[in-house]
Amino acid sequence: MTGRLFCGTSGWTYPPWRGVFYPKGVRQRDELPYMASRVSSIEINGSFYSLQRPSAWTSWYAQTPPGFVFAVKGPRFITHMKKLNDVRTPLANFYASGVLALREKLGPCLWQLPPNLGFDAARLATFFSELPRSTMEAVALAHRHDERMTDRTLLTTDADRPIRHALEVRHASFVTPDFLALLREHRIAVVVADTAGKWPLLRETTADFAYVRLHGDQELYVSGYTDEALDAWAATVRPWLDAGLDTYAYFDNDVKVRAPVDAMGLARRLDAYSPTTAR
Repeated sequence: MTGRLFCGTSGWTYPPWRGVFYPKGVRQRDELPYMASRVSSIEINGSFYSLQRPSAWTSWYAQTPPGFVFAVKGPRFITHMKKLNDVRTPLANFYASGVLALREKLGPCLWQLPPNLGFDAARLATFFSELPRSTMEAVALAHRHDERMTDRTLLTTDADRPIRHALEVRHASFVTPDFLALLREHRIAVVVADTAGKWPLLRETTADFAYVRLHGDQELYVSGYTDEALDAWAATVRPWLDAGLDTYAYFDNDVKVRAPVDAMGLARRLDAYSPTTAR
């Protein structure tokens, strides 16, 4: 059985996209449905900067079609401020904030580490052990939220589903077989991150799915991908799909409005693996 491709952009609310990717007359509140009609997945990055409310998650679910999937970026409070230490309560707050309102559209949770955080196997293993691996585990964890979440929680799930996790690293010390072995032991996907050479590019699969973030191959967050570059990334992804790995790919080169164009370009090259045309 082949894997499914979920391909899109990291975020969708960018003022420079208006009048360029989003046609004039498309209201800001209609931008998500517009984007969701052109890609199969979006990475929610607002959750990285602050906890969202249940009403927001519920709205995002309602504005997207059946079969659409969201990846969800975990809070920087956990990854950048706490540096993965003593994060059970912040994790509970995150999962209590409404994430589970995405129901069957909830894809992987992305955890992006800061550039100043190096490889520490014990720290990572502790963090991995605290991550919920199903929506029912997430509900149990969410019930441990603190008082700051009062009156802004969603503490139920409509069904018990697996929750996948992916880790993006930005320190050279992670370029070691020990790191990849640890990810495989805990079934965490390493993020294959193209960052114009700034941070490690680990072209590996360490879980039962693959996760790719394309930040720009020449200039971080800016440069678009040429036809040749998209062909090369399609050639990278295709064997994973053929091996049965669902693959999530997100373009983050948003500055010059290249991300949506490049996402649709990669998806076209791998159309046979899209959720609506998968074999």
